[in-house]
Amino acid sequence: MALEIKQSLKLSQQLVMTPQLQQAIKLLQLNRMELQEVVNQEMMENPILEETTEIPEGETSTSTDSPSEVADPEAEQLRDEQSFVKPKLQEEQLVVGKDDFNWESYVEDFNSTSSSTPSMREINDELPSFENVLTKTTSLEDHLAWQLSMVSLTEHERHLGELIIGNLSDDGYFNTNLEDIAREAGLVLEDAEEILKIIQNFDPVGVGSRNLQECLSIQAKFLVPRHPLVEQIIERHLNDLERKNYSAISKTLGVSLEKIIEATRLILEFEPKPGRSFHTSDTQYITPDIYVYKVADEFMIVLNEDGMPKLRISPYYKNILASAQKEQNKITKEYVQDKLRSAVWLIRSIHNRQKTIYKVTEAIVRRQREFFERGVQHLKPMILKDVANDIGMHESTISRVTTNKFVHTPVGIFELKYFFNSSINAADGSDSLASEAVKEKIRQMIQREDPKNPLSDQKIVELLRAENIDIARRTVAKYRDMLGILSSGKRKKII
Repeated sequence: MALEIKQSLKLSQQLVMTPQLQQAIKLLQLNRMELQEVVNQEMMENPILEETTEIPEGETSTSTDSPSEVADPEAEQLRDEQSFVKPKLQEEQLVVGKDDFNWESYVEDFNSTSSSTPSMREINDELPSFENVLTKTTSLEDHLAWQLSMVSLTEHERHLGELIIGNLSDDGYFNTNLEDIAREAGLVLEDAEEILKIIQNFDPVGVGSRNLQECLSIQAKFLVPRHPLVEQIIERHLNDLERKNYSAISKTLGVSLEKIIEATRLILEFEPKPGRSFHTSDTQYITPDIYVYKVADEFMIVLNEDGMPKLRISPYYKNILASAQKEQNKITKEYVQDKLRSAVWLIRSIHNRQKTIYKVTEAIVRRQREFFERGVQHLKPMILKDVANDIGMHESTISRVTTNKFVHTPVGIFELKYFFNSSINAADGSDSLASEAVKEKIRQMIQREDPKNPLSDQKIVELLRAENIDIARRTVAKYRDMLGILSSGKRKKII
């Protein structure tokens, strides 16, 4: 059978991710700090881009003066976009300037009014540099290493002690296999156990413990005078102690409930995480990408672009391009045109990013007005599709816009994704509540509860139902776990 070769046409649609489109998507999901880094990197790589603090009269931040040969539809569209002016979003809010005021000169001029007062520069010249006055807190490893150096040990034993200290967690626990550490140091397991016991008696007491029970037992041995009941409770009834089942401990040990409670008070004073006082994590400061202010009865949205360079096309390279066209310099012309298209696309992508963020925030404020006025308990259920329909964009775009971006509101700083949450049905069939609002209600209920008689999950369900919120007990338990709140049995306090 002979094969027959035919030609046919097939019409289909597919999305092609061009480099320009990939860049626009990437810029859309960056926060302000990340965008600033990208812009600075682009300015280093693309000589066409330059930063300006003010736009000269008659000149815009784009390549509108470029010859018609290169000011193709991309540049024309950019000019149309930059003519966009919205009552609440002026062009000045879409590009960020840089404060060029010379504060140092201002301070010196102010100080020069008094001849008897030296200038700030004169004073600072005689002071140590800022780096020389910075202090560093002592780490747990340094603190233990200093104590280890005071103990008389052999070289192998000291090396083993350093290995143990180096393998401690931030909480001060030793979670590594001691036999492997001993083998590395060239010692037997029995010797390693002795070195570990020496470290466990260092300050803070209990450091180097392998579990909570061992940590508390070591601290119990340092009580003066010794308290055998405390040691018995820790060694034999730690699980009952966790569940606050004091009656079971009393019955098993044959000791009165009053003495059990007295011993428990002592145990509660122990430190379950010995390394906690040495663990200092760097504070992570959040810089909002958007500010929402209330002026009279209206909310105003301002994009935070502080520190962002104001971009424009370099006039110098415009002249080079014009000269290259006249001289028919193909290589120079192609290079400048390529960089120019890249610069124009970057400026347009940033401009569109700012407009999209503004539109998304505006839609959120419009839908969540009660939240911005009255707080978390008035948050309404909302999904990405709601905002996508409001502004005529795809849900994936809304997801990228709200990723890792924070908004400063009259009631606090929140991530944009915080406003999107599921709904909880009302008991009478009225408007649903947002899951975050229900979590806040649960948190406040537990804050107001009687510590000696904490609210059970079922009781919280009944209280929420009394407030017209229909929710299952397992959902309450899930929300409580998400809030980091213990169960009622573990929250109970009888001492």
